[in-house]
Amino acid sequence: MSLLCNTGDWFTLGQGNAFRKIELYNMEWPGSINLENMVVYAAPYGGPIAIVKDPKLFIKLDGGASTRPIIRIFNCVGKLLSSINWDCGNLVMLGWSDSEELIGVQDDGTIFIHDMFGNFVHKFSVGKDVTDVADARIFTSASGTGVAVMTSGFKIYILNNIKDPKSRPLSELLNISSNLTCWEMVCKDRTTSCLLASGNDITIVRHGDNTFTNHTLTMRNDFQTVSLLSVSFDHEHVALLTNTGCLWMGSWDLKHKYCEFVTGRQEKANQLAWCIDGGSGGYESQAVIVSYMNLILIVGATGESSVYTYDSPMTLIPEMDCVRVLTNYCHELIQKVPPSTSKIFGINISEPASFLFEAHRKFQDRSHQSDEYLCLIKNKLPAAVADCVEAAGHEFDPSTQKSLIRAAYFGKSFITGYSCSDYITMCKTLKVLNVLRDRNVGIPITIKQFNHLQPVVILDRLVFRKYYGLAIYIAKYLQLQETRILEHWAFQKIMHDKNDDEVARKIAAKFSSAGLREPMSYANVADKAQQIGKTKLAITLLELETKKKLQVPLLLKLGACEKALIAATQSGDIDLIYMAILEMKNTTALAKFHMTIRRYPLAQNLYKKYCQLNSLSTLKDIHSQEDDFLSQGELALREALQLGNLDAAIPDISGNYRKAGKAIEADLADETKKLIRHQKLLQDKYQKDFFGLALHAMVRKLLQLGDQRYAEKLKSEFRMSDRRFWWLRVQTYADNYQWEELEKFGKAKKSVIGYEPFVEVCLAKMNVTEAKKYLPRCSEENKLKWYLRAGCYADAATIAFMQKDIDNLLKIHDHCNDSALMAKVENMIGQLSSKK
Repeated sequence: MSLLCNTGDWFTLGQGNAFRKIELYNMEWPGSINLENMVVYAAPYGGPIAIVKDPKLFIKLDGGASTRPIIRIFNCVGKLLSSINWDCGNLVMLGWSDSEELIGVQDDGTIFIHDMFGNFVHKFSVGKDVTDVADARIFTSASGTGVAVMTSGFKIYILNNIKDPKSRPLSELLNISSNLTCWEMVCKDRTTSCLLASGNDITIVRHGDNTFTNHTLTMRNDFQTVSLLSVSFDHEHVALLTNTGCLWMGSWDLKHKYCEFVTGRQEKANQLAWCIDGGSGGYESQAVIVSYMNLILIVGATGESSVYTYDSPMTLIPEMDCVRVLTNYCHELIQKVPPSTSKIFGINISEPASFLFEAHRKFQDRSHQSDEYLCLIKNKLPAAVADCVEAAGHEFDPSTQKSLIRAAYFGKSFITGYSCSDYITMCKTLKVLNVLRDRNVGIPITIKQFNHLQPVVILDRLVFRKYYGLAIYIAKYLQLQETRILEHWAFQKIMHDKNDDEVARKIAAKFSSAGLREPMSYANVADKAQQIGKTKLAITLLELETKKKLQVPLLLKLGACEKALIAATQSGDIDLIYMAILEMKNTTALAKFHMTIRRYPLAQNLYKKYCQLNSLSTLKDIHSQEDDFLSQGELALREALQLGNLDAAIPDISGNYRKAGKAIEADLADETKKLIRHQKLLQDKYQKDFFGLALHAMVRKLLQLGDQRYAEKLKSEFRMSDRRFWWLRVQTYADNYQWEELEKFGKAKKSVIGYEPFVEVCLAKMNVTEAKKYLPRCSEENKLKWYLRAGCYADAATIAFMQKDIDNLLKIHDHCNDSALMAKVENMIGQLSSKK
């Protein structure tokens, strides 16, 4: 079953290998363009087309016309995008990078990069030793777009990535002679190789090592040279055309031959290109197209062929899943018919998808046969629907797309629990593809190319072509981020509009009305403005930036240090504030810096903290300028303690404290000076370390040394309390085990601290006997506690009984081991209990 209107341009190359030719556009070339006199360099994936006069032809020039090459860049419809007057050296080769930048190779080894609108991007040299380039190849490598050049001395230099132009020569052991007829580059398994044809020998040279392999090409028909050499888009296959018109097809490494084909044509072919299906099919489903002056010969890998004639010369443009044919009048596409399409429109096909398509047609005609077709594929409807959806994606004609999508919609309504995700995705994809293929846009990509590039890359390419509205529409439709589109639009505004205030207003209005989930960042746009010297505009845009981490560094880069400091302090981010402070300090006069930072308290305090850790002298100057006497005093004290010259610094410290109205701190400083004087005297007297000791520690040390007189002198001079002094004496006697002295001290006068400390120090030294001397003199409220701690349970029981304290009697009963005492305690408990 087939639809003849869809198969009229189909042709077969062997069993099951159907190909088709699709007309994309009628060309709109300017009247001066004739491809017969031109060399065409077209970018893949529906990219721009560069055309330049063929330097090998003698062409009559109009009056006043320049003899220098003029590179014209068109879109796929033939609409002129830009022109480049090549006024540099001799042009050897043109080509396109994977980001649609035009690459021009000169004979002096210089490589120029332009965008599709003819704007110069940058240039670089292949190498200082490469100055006589005779030929070049631009190819796709594992790391990007590569360039290979051949000098007039037949030396080949290769750089694998124009973004990182580091060239290396091919093997020095390789001896290329002048009978080299053609050469091409191959990139397989991340290794770049070069195929060189000389006579009937093909040499494969691996880039990066000194290995190369020679293959002698043997064919059924004699030949002298290989005139054309072509590598497939995926670098899997190679085709060679000899001077006698014989075509050899095989694997890229020449180890497997697919077929030989005798074209029967003696005229020289113009081009050789592989037409592959871009899938995982075997070599049998691939074909090679040979172009002559007015016809193309399509040869399948199994030896079948087909011929198409044209009214004008043509150029072949290899793609990942097809070949585009460009002529003076039209732009066409040749591809292998996709399997899903073949299942529906193929001749004598009885596939479920074909029956479903026919069932839908009959349903539209209100025929009962629709149900008959559905009954035939009742159990195969999911596969039929999937094939109709897939086939719709491979079609370029919108009416055919609609027919297939409607057939799929018709079929899925009979499937229980059908998931519509693939159907919906395809409908969205087709809508985008049809917009891209429209002649007003002129990007004729297939669905395989669309899925390979991914929508993000497609959006980038629309942006580069300045289709901003369309790019935003597609981004919203596919629910993708619009950020990069808006940024690129803003870049163009910055570069081409003169009124900076108006540009800032338009950008702010566009960004704020974008309706994004997160606010647009102005940082990248401001950075672009700074790069082209529009500093004022950059600062204006940065003031609109909401992300301080992006805003502050750029403001500093632009020299707007105070604005950066304000933004940093508003953020509260300590790191950002320090970044702004230090940059301002390095780029601003010191006096102005201090005047500025003083207006921002948070920044001022952080700067003081920084100075405290890194520059005390600067911190002193800040405190002095601000008449901050308290901070000056604290800083002087801290510095004196670190340097160990506290004695000399005390007057300055005390003076600053008094100026700050801190009388207590000033008095303490004065007393510290007196204390230091005593420490010096004592250190000289006892040859022991007294420096740095507090008053408490000094008195204790003197008591330990037995110098009670000097200790009492310090007590009197520094107004130490009697309670503290008594405590120190009691502790010192106990530490020195001077129990007699302790007893004398306790009897000399009434204790100002009571006698509990006497008991405590004795018990601490495990001397219960001495402790018992002071227990009776303890206060009544504490006496029981200390008797218990001393283990005097009999006396403790008596006191507890007198105080009617049953709880402590129970505690004594639990702790004592004396049975007589336990009985006595039980009796006491009984007496107290009976009285309640």
